[in-house]
Amino acid sequence: MAWTQADVDKMKRAIATGARVVQLNGERVEYRSLAEMRATLAMMQGDLDCARKGAFSVSYPRTTRGL
Repeated sequence: MAWTQADVDKMKRAIATGARVVQLNGERVEYRSLAEMRATLAMMQGDLDCARKGAFSVSYPRTTRGL
């Protein structure tokens, strides 16, 4: 499922107000606990961050001491 920033905002709003039912992409989802909601929010944010940045990044160390 492709998450949008609006979905993330809805989930944050639900967590802040203590609601356990969230309407995401036309589906009504009821969560059992705050921990489950936070885990879902982390997954949503991770998917969005990955989509913005690309699949992965490569970095190379740079030294000045002869390696």
